Amino acid sequence: MHETRIPVLIAGGGTVGLAAALFLAHHGVASLVVERRTGPNVHPRATGLGPRTVEFLRQAGLDEAVDAVAIDMSAGNLGKISARTLAEADLPAVARDASAGPQLGPRLTGRVSPGVLRGTCPQNRLDAVLLPAARERGATVRYATRLVSFEQDDDGITALLDTGDAAGRPGGPETVRADYLVAADGARSGVRDALGIATSGPGELGSPMMNILFRADLTAHTRGHSFVTCDITHPDAPGLLVTVDGEQEWIFHAAYDPGAGRGADDFTPARCRALIRAAVGAPDLDVEVVSTLPWRPQGLLADRFRAGRVFLAGDAAHTNPPLGAFGLNTGIADAHNLAWKLAAVLRGDAGPGLLDSYPAERRPVAALALEQSLRRLADPRLHWDQSPRAAAARAAAGVVNAPVVHLGYRYDSDAVIDPQPDLPSHEDVARTLDGAPGSRLPHLWVERQGRRISTLDLVESRFTLLTGADGDRWIRAAREAGERLGVAVAAHRIGPGAEVTDPEGDWPRLARLDGAGALLVRPDQFVAWRAGTPSDDPAGDLERVLVRLLARERPAEHGGTA
Repeated sequence: MHETRIPVLIAGGGTVGLAAALFLAHHGVASLVVERRTGPNVHPRATGLGPRTVEFLRQAGLDEAVDAVAIDMSAGNLGKISARTLAEADLPAVARDASAGPQLGPRLTGRVSPGVLRGTCPQNRLDAVLLPAARERGATVRYATRLVSFEQDDDGITALLDTGDAAGRPGGPETVRADYLVAADGARSGVRDALGIATSGPGELGSPMMNILFRADLTAHTRGHSFVTCDITHPDAPGLLVTVDGEQEWIFHAAYDPGAGRGADDFTPARCRALIRAAVGAPDLDVEVVSTLPWRPQGLLADRFRAGRVFLAGDAAHTNPPLGAFGLNTGIADAHNLAWKLAAVLRGDAGPGLLDSYPAERRPVAALALEQSLRRLADPRLHWDQSPRAAAARAAAGVVNAPVVHLGYRYDSDAVIDPQPDLPSHEDVARTLDGAPGSRLPHLWVERQGRRISTLDLVESRFTLLTGADGDRWIRAAREAGERLGVAVAAHRIGPGAEVTDPEGDWPRLARLDGAGALLVRPDQFVAWRAGTPSDDPAGDLERVLVRLLARERPAEHGGTA
């Protein structure tokens, strides 16, 4: 039997699996993605990409490509609306309501993140960018290939695959030997089940739903305006109308009750067309039903995100109700967090202990996202409303403002020195991004070699030390510590006369740095350590910090194990 060897095997070729392959490739690690379906999923599914996800894509050089396939909703976006039918919505009147609009638009996140798309990006469009990019950078993605079983030992994973062809016809068995396995195989994860990892949470929520993708010209009803979702309250067609491209492609979610004898088979093309015409309020509407996808909201959290050399990511680790767009974005963040750590261990830069920080960091974030999704179900207005009165209502209901959930979470693990996990604010995301260890690096527009970039752009695929204009000693220390440990450490000064200039002089205030202090930033753009003025041995200080962060032994000539 043929045996393939690969550093990382990824089970599941959905968005999270493709993202994991892309991020691993960004760090120079080859992977094999196996997906049992015969090709990419053409159904849009999720449509909302949060700013942190766009920051990941920016770091990988794909933000412009994704923005190009996103739906332009930069003007006239009404966010979430409600009406008996779309024809009765009176979108111009809704547009006059100053409080309407989604809370993750440029007006609220542009000041704290460079990662803002011009609108929504359906999941199938995102996958169409991720797939070729991952392949071009060295990942192998194979469809019609099923992970049958796997075993792990001290040195790696042995997996048995069942290969097929593009038509889904079964092929022959194949053995793969990998250093690590990433399970991105969805909410019904076979890998999770094989490991015996249990889940907690409320489970299934509400009625089963049918996701109906259709094509119809609705411009006569939108009249130049756009919306993310429209709650339809018509008694003959209650459901949710979702924008895909804002002109011809749409999704309609309709519930059904198995207890009343209803099932997915009842959604024939004829019935789907009738529901859509009733929901739009146009009996003669020309409707093409493209595809249907049954689904059910649920809330689950895996008890463990790691079992030896196997890591759960995305829906295999956590499933969320859709309100808040926390599910897909949290899954992509899993992949981003895990990729640099696997790469560091595989390169020999870090000890295996670094991988313990993956579950320590990502499970609490996933738990927060699930909790916040569930809290929003009781009153969705707490999510969408950004009027002044909404902040007090969110606080009373324990609802964390969505930008904080997407951007403001913090890590508390051994991969952070002196973490500060408590959030300064559950409402104002800018206050949570203050340079504290464990938080995402503050975003600031700076200039480098005549180009306007974000401070996040200074962090590429290595640890990066950022200091002020007087931080020459830290720059030398980064070079010396990196050479001693054999680890690439970048370093940049920010301020007047430095390599990177700060036109507004905001860097010391945003990063909470005094004089010649510095931030050591991980490859995933999270602050690992905040240092004050250098001691008599800044290179030694930085070396000791890196040894702790990377869970490795310190070279004997520099004092043995840290």
